[in-house]
Amino acid sequence: MEEQREAPGTPDEWAAFLRTQDPSAHVMDLLPVLDAEKLSAAGRIDALAVLERCASWVAACQVPLLAGIEAQTSAELPVGADFETTLLHDWDYAAEQVACALKLSGAGAGDRLEVARALMDRLPQTLELLAQGEISWRQAKTVVDACAVLDDEMTAKVEDAVVAKLPTQAAHETRRMLNRTIARLDPEGAAARHEQRRLERTTVNYPQPDGMAMFGAIIPAEQAALMEQAVDAHAATFADDGRTLSQKRADALFDLITGTTNTQSVGGRSAAVVQITVPLDVLIGASEEPAELKGYGPITAGQARDVAFAEGTVWRRLITHPTTGMVVKTDPTTYKPTAETTRHVEARDRHCAFPTCRMPAHRTDLDHVVEFDHHNPPAGGQSVPENLIPLCRRHHGLKHRGGWTVVRNEATGQTHWTAPTGHTYTNTPDTWTE
Repeated sequence: MEEQREAPGTPDEWAAFLRTQDPSAHVMDLLPVLDAEKLSAAGRIDALAVLERCASWVAACQVPLLAGIEAQTSAELPVGADFETTLLHDWDYAAEQVACALKLSGAGAGDRLEVARALMDRLPQTLELLAQGEISWRQAKTVVDACAVLDDEMTAKVEDAVVAKLPTQAAHETRRMLNRTIARLDPEGAAARHEQRRLERTTVNYPQPDGMAMFGAIIPAEQAALMEQAVDAHAATFADDGRTLSQKRADALFDLITGTTNTQSVGGRSAAVVQITVPLDVLIGASEEPAELKGYGPITAGQARDVAFAEGTVWRRLITHPTTGMVVKTDPTTYKPTAETTRHVEARDRHCAFPTCRMPAHRTDLDHVVEFDHHNPPAGGQSVPENLIPLCRRHHGLKHRGGWTVVRNEATGQTHWTAPTGHTYTNTPDTWTE
């Protein structure tokens, strides 16, 4: 560490320097230099990233210990073992020991043991990324959970397919990528698991505080999407009477289920629209690649065909680039140019273009990357797909009033954001060929 100790000496400089280092016991020794009171706003961001990477490293250091405890519960009990060893061979006792040591619930401790064993035995590359501080424990657990339904051979294939992308993603992005990868690599298994879960469909009703309850259903994703669209469409017919959109949607759900109308409406019920993007070869049954359900993610080829050939389904052409998977053109024949451009951008990016945000594009604003000049339109950014990105209200405001700047790479679709502190972050949109 002599070379590291010659690094720049201010707390901000140390924070920036340590952010470039792999986490280790030596880096941990240097953490006291990251005094929050002595750091600038930019320095605190760097220090936060350093501590998060170190937390991942510490979590990885726990994995062999946890996996060893878990493995001991299934190992043959040694002849003449002492009382403590005998007890640790019992799963419940081992889990409770971990729960007490780590101040977790019994269920939380059991989950930690199982995740550690899976990382050690089935996901070595994911464990290595955790030890390097490239991913968080939550992200590693996401990989374990997604692969829990797979055998060892398929788990290895899935890990090989996703491991390079893990360090660039948040946990929710990893979950979506894993679901699509598993559906692509194991279409028969995905279809069988979906059929089993479909048989388990049910309604749920959970009590909530203050005299409230949460009512819903566990049903196939395409049915849930249709229900959500029906609720949104009915809520849109309500009068502007001071209710929020969330309140109107809850009232609309009640109306639709009970068949009553206890709310003011300004018109009849609108049609619900569900968008599924499915490759042509999947549509005709020549491939079992997953399709994409708007607002949900990957679904099986069988689900997509069921919806596509259902009575009343409307088909709309969508063209993607064969290499990048980005949407390059949508069919303009049914919409005026402005509506077609909106549909193009929403289909291309699918979510808010700010890093880590998953607000569906159809619920965002379209924002000009290069500002539109209202006084001299030809001199400013144009209202074309190449210069438009979807931004939710929060991140739209962040761009215009929060000091953040953004540029878009037309070739890759990536948006590169720069924070007021000077830190840069990249958002890579989902593609249709990942």
